[in-house]
Amino acid sequence: MKKSTNIKAVILATDGFEQSEFEKPLEALKDEGIEVDIVSLKKGKIKGWKEKNWGDEFEVDKSIDNVSAEDYDLLVLPGGVMNPDALRTNEDVIDFVNSFFEQKKIIAAICHAPWTLIETGKVKGKQMTSFKSIKTDLTNAVAIWKDEEVVVDSGLITSRSPEDLKAFCKKIIEEIKEQVPA
Repeated sequence: MKKSTNIKAVILATDGFEQSEFEKPLEALKDEGIEVDIVSLKKGKIKGWKEKNWGDEFEVDKSIDNVSAEDYDLLVLPGGVMNPDALRTNEDVIDFVNSFFEQKKIIAAICHAPWTLIETGKVKGKQMTSFKSIKTDLTNAVAIWKDEEVVVDSGLITSRSPEDLKAFCKKIIEEIKEQVPA
């Protein structure tokens, strides 16, 4: 693990997140000495989805009603189907994510996580990718969908699936180092 930095990241998730899409970015950020808070709809534990069954539980650091985008440099949204479907219907989540767009901070979303981004109304004209089953949702929101392992548009980083995690994590670290002074 590298020396601690002044960079703070938040991973926003709830039950049913794709476990690998949570664990790999968390590991990559911590390996860079970046402080990471796990935020969810409520305090306690959240449970991942691992392949075709429930996965492990992870401790939540803060609830969504007790955080501000001003306290973070980077937002990571893991996918899965249940997780972003629950997040996108929560007003506090949408306000929080919207603040990252307004403050021009880095947002990284993988797989089905762009569902949550669509709800902000801020994806119009953005180049993005996602799991193929939500391509139509993104194009209906007037995003420019690309079938690439990682797509970056003005600090918005998106990837398609767990198979793209290596490129996704690498791009997150590159972008954060480029945009936030160490």
